[in-house]
Amino acid sequence: MKAKALDKLFDAGGDISEFLDVSCAKRTNQTPKRVNVDFPTWMIHSLDKEAGRLGVTRQSIIKVWISERLGRRPA
Repeated sequence: MKAKALDKLFDAGGDISEFLDVSCAKRTNQTPKRVNVDFPTWMIHSLDKEAGRLGVTRQSIIKVWISERLGRRPA
């Protein structure tokens, strides 16, 4: 399929997935980078309690909460 036809199909809301090779696709800005953050003991206990209640790890809950907060910032 030519690019123009693919663009038309996409713009019309058609399904173009059969024409895409996603085997080598990469998500940008997704490479993990390790950071160290010091939390007071009471905060660690609260995080662990909430993580246990939700059945997730402490790291997971921290990442989700930070991600949610960053999603609220003004454009």
